[in-house]
Amino acid sequence: MLIHPWDAAHDEGEWRDWLSRHDFGQLAVNGLPGDPPWVQPMHFRYEDGPGPHGRVLAHLARPNPVWRALEAQPTVLLSVVDDYVFAPGTWTAPEGAPPSHGTPTSYYAAVQLRCTARVVDDPAEKAELLNRQVAHFQPDGATALAAPGEAPFGRLLSGIRVLDLEVTEVRAKFKYAGNKPQDVQDRIADRLAERAGPGDLAARAHQVRRRTAN
Repeated sequence: MLIHPWDAAHDEGEWRDWLSRHDFGQLAVNGLPGDPPWVQPMHFRYEDGPGPHGRVLAHLARPNPVWRALEAQPTVLLSVVDDYVFAPGTWTAPEGAPPSHGTPTSYYAAVQLRCTARVVDDPAEKAELLNRQVAHFQPDGATALAAPGEAPFGRLLSGIRVLDLEVTEVRAKFKYAGNKPQDVQDRIADRLAERAGPGDLAARAHQVRRRTAN
């Protein structure tokens, strides 16, 4: 992923805050010899520690073919992309130039986490990590805890495996017209507010926030 200086995260706090609210991504795993990379969409929990870049918790069904690839190569990439929009070229034309001279483009936020995967099969540890994942998505505690040998989920634990991903490197990008003159950025923000389609207001909020932070 190419990251220009004006698209880079301002600091660790920016991508960590964004990631705390975006918990669905695609796990890319090196394929077996002769195969392309394998990609698994999944919900996950990102949390601080134990390493400097944090960790990711997820779980997948035991029959998932990704386990064979992980055994061969535990280095993986978790890609999370959201708050994306398409901006017509008429929005981005330089001031004074014909609108048709503007460049159509896309705006988005993306965080890529390079990780070392550890597969958890121990029933007690698996239940503890699974409960932490569920607590992230259901903080009200409305679902019973998983515990080995206990109803209602104990018998289901054998059907899943837990992924404990140690994050070793982070690449974060917030592409929101940071390289454009202020008058063009104003125009883009106005058009996003007027269109107010899927992702537009979130993209506009990023653009305004990042301008204010500069």
